[in-house]
Amino acid sequence: MQLTQKSFINGLWQATSGEEFSSHDPIANQSILQYHSATVDDGAHAVKGAVTSFNAFKALSPSKRATFLCQLADEIEALGEQLLNVANQETGLGLVRLTGERGRTCNQIRAFANMLNDGSWVRASIDTADSQRTPPKPDLRRMLRPIGPVLVFPASNFPLAFGVLGGDTASALAAGNPVVIKAHPAHPATSELCMIAAQRALEKCQLSLSTISMLQGSTLQLAKSLVLNEDIQAVGFTGSLTAGRSIMDLAATRKQPIPVYAEMGSINPVFITPSAMNARSQAIAKGLAASITMGTGQFCTSPGAIVTLKNQQFQQQLTDALNDADQGYLLHPSIASGLKTSIDAYVQHPQVQVLAGTELTEGQLKIPNSLIETSAQAFLSDASLHQEMFGPISLLVTCENEGELLAVSEALEGNLTATIHCQENDELAQPLAQSLEQHVGRLIVNGYPTGVEVCASQQHSGPYPACSSPATTSVGSDAISRFTRFIAYQDMPQALLPEELRDDNKLKLMRFVNNQYTLASIA
Repeated sequence: MQLTQKSFINGLWQATSGEEFSSHDPIANQSILQYHSATVDDGAHAVKGAVTSFNAFKALSPSKRATFLCQLADEIEALGEQLLNVANQETGLGLVRLTGERGRTCNQIRAFANMLNDGSWVRASIDTADSQRTPPKPDLRRMLRPIGPVLVFPASNFPLAFGVLGGDTASALAAGNPVVIKAHPAHPATSELCMIAAQRALEKCQLSLSTISMLQGSTLQLAKSLVLNEDIQAVGFTGSLTAGRSIMDLAATRKQPIPVYAEMGSINPVFITPSAMNARSQAIAKGLAASITMGTGQFCTSPGAIVTLKNQQFQQQLTDALNDADQGYLLHPSIASGLKTSIDAYVQHPQVQVLAGTELTEGQLKIPNSLIETSAQAFLSDASLHQEMFGPISLLVTCENEGELLAVSEALEGNLTATIHCQENDELAQPLAQSLEQHVGRLIVNGYPTGVEVCASQQHSGPYPACSSPATTSVGSDAISRFTRFIAYQDMPQALLPEELRDDNKLKLMRFVNNQYTLASIA
């Protein structure tokens, strides 16, 4: 299908007149298609459309909203090979990786549809009236309800799973909110194709086309104006700490501050106990090298720090494994520029030694896999060594003893994950786990952090600076709760209540009624 190189605003594909930018082929290292950024006025128009569509969209029955989500997944798949080929040209991630990512994207959308049909996610709670009590007890009923238009900033490194129709958009729609999406400038053509799928789903389900708008854009002015628009009720963001913190600060200046659910920086430390090192250092080195280089290190869960007792053999094994691994391409020149700045800062540090790679050829996006080393004492005394490097590079932190190993675990900032490699009955495992639990959203044993299973038990967040809201998750079924709020209804007539809270319980929901979970209706 022919791409329009336009934005989708209130049901129409519109040419916009903002700053020109282009998509980029990282393998050929050349520009592809020219786009124009949406203007501030375009953004305001999109938000206004989302406001007008809100009441009708939130009033849809759970089954109709679920049907729409399933149609959305079907339309993504119906784009066929074109979506994969376009995404591959814009990212260089490869058709195998992108095919899997498309499957993950559609599976998470359908998972939200299943949640809507089940209905228990609304956490319906009912306390019936008691007129005989002194004072009389009112009838109170509470459940999660949608909040209103949600602004989504997709990620650069997952053009589908965290893209225009990725987890943030899917969870916001599942909760009953219209969405305004500021597409990532690194893959505008992929974003346009995904929006075509969304348009088709809206049309086939006979929903307002203003329910989802997609703005192409590369300007800070557009992004800022959307965050500051008082009709936006929440923001979903995946990206750098600098950008995420800027959005958080900006949202706090509004007349009505709003929540920003931002996934930002994480070094995902991997701790290796002495007993694990003695038992299987070669296997751990190979597994780590595969994890560090996966997706050219452009994963939010890439292991950016490896913490061990000083071990020359393991250091050489890991260095060799990284040197032997295939080299990949960075997604975009801006990512290459950012990585070069980060690496230069580390390499120039007096307490850092280069073990492999680190030299980036100017203007090239294919880069060497890299490993640098520092001591635990340097890591503990200098917070600049805790910064994320977004690429196939990791920092080996060598400790003199187990006390230093534990001290490093205590000194960490917030992270998405931490990993412990240990043996059965390993005495160091328990104190490490207790320490690391305070700093992460997911704790892994004898595995590797890359790879995020989409399921109800997943927790993809962590204390700041990994995320702005560690009590929430951006992956898994609980992601829906970010874009909702509880509303209690007191002495509300049945006809005015949401269907989920009515006495007859026609939806057959599991509800918490008078302090007991039950599927029964209320007499």
